Amino acid sequence: MKLRTWIKKTKAGRLFWRVVIGIVGGTVTALGAIALVGPGPGILIVLAGLGILATEFAWAARVMVRTRTYAQKAADKAGIPRWIQFALIAGAAVLSIVIILYLYSSGRF
Repeated sequence: MKLRTWIKKTKAGRLFWRVVIGIVGGTVTALGAIALVGPGPGILIVLAGLGILATEFAWAARVMVRTRTYAQKAADKAGIPRWIQFALIAGAAVLSIVIILYLYSSGRF
């Protein structure tokens, strides 16, 4: 039996699961908002946080679609070809993972 199914068997379990998803997704989204003005792939982190929230909350799915549309319009307006957009996103994601692994292995994280 999957953990999610097991937890959501009872009304208290469903509430607990929504609270946990809300806290985790909210934290990731807040970190993404900070990364928007600081260094890092902010829009990707915001979308990841909204994706986590969208697993339990319909409003987050609607916001995620709007945010993705807004980001795509901004990229189109900048005239960046699609393959370069994907390369930048992939590069930023890989760079973020490498930095996190480095910080974790050095004991700073």
